[in-house]
Amino acid sequence: MSDSKHWAAHEERGSFWLMKLTALGVKLLGRRLLSPILYGIVLYFFVFGRRAREAAREYQQRLADHSGQPALRPTLRSVFSQFMAFADALLDKLDVWNGKLCIEDIDIIDPANLRTQLRGARGQMLVGAHLGNLEVCRALAELGEKVIMNVLVHTRHAEHFNRLLGEAGATHLRLIQVSELDPAVMLQLSERLDRGEWLAIAGDRVPLHGGRHVRVDFLGAPAAFPQGPWLLAGLLKCPINLIFCLKLGGRYQVTLEPFAEQVAWKRSEREQVIAHWVQRYAARLAHHCQRAPRQWFNFYPFWKNDDHLPK
Repeated sequence: MSDSKHWAAHEERGSFWLMKLTALGVKLLGRRLLSPILYGIVLYFFVFGRRAREAAREYQQRLADHSGQPALRPTLRSVFSQFMAFADALLDKLDVWNGKLCIEDIDIIDPANLRTQLRGARGQMLVGAHLGNLEVCRALAELGEKVIMNVLVHTRHAEHFNRLLGEAGATHLRLIQVSELDPAVMLQLSERLDRGEWLAIAGDRVPLHGGRHVRVDFLGAPAAFPQGPWLLAGLLKCPINLIFCLKLGGRYQVTLEPFAEQVAWKRSEREQVIAHWVQRYAARLAHHCQRAPRQWFNFYPFWKNDDHLPK
């Protein structure tokens, strides 16, 4: 089994079981008692996860070079702090799932007043990243506007996740598996948009089981990003907005940014048009990574060659 297939399979299995175990753990122990256990698990992966350490170190070095900030250069302590930030984000997810995070606990930066559009006649798309805590972003659907938020994922465990979310009382949140953009999936998503529901998807990870991608500059070197969000927006003819959620000063700050009113192309220009929007997205991701340099949670070789992408 190749390394790329290994991390793909491991991440898909691990994300589901970690969510299941942490959801059970918080019910039995509460956050205060669960915290040291979870930190111990993360410490174990830090000590024995050489690939994850190297990936975090590479990211920090590229961020330091790209930003011109020598203070961001990786050290053993800074790499470990990125692992611990991940553990802290997991604990915050538990608070979201269990209704312990109030809308008053979130600072919302929304200069274009996008929140008022959440109740519009037709839905739109939100593109996020594995930066900070996407779970808090999704909480806007539950805590704020009570809009139905469809989170598009690539995992086969979507239905299991939905059951866990339902048990935690998340009634306005739905995970939808979108491994293939076949006509049935596209029709379903179009109908949901027409009902005023919104779509949310991460834009910084190529699907675990393959998928169209494009290489653009990210932090000074070519990296593969998925085409999926931009293809979807073009086919569904819906606007795209960006959403980032960072933990700054002990509070979560959600930033909403209008991004593209329409992604449209002629057949001969599709690849170039999508690459244009992906490059713009990568630039915004790099900007927000500088705001919270230890909160981008991609613990695998992000700048690897196409030959090593999951097949």
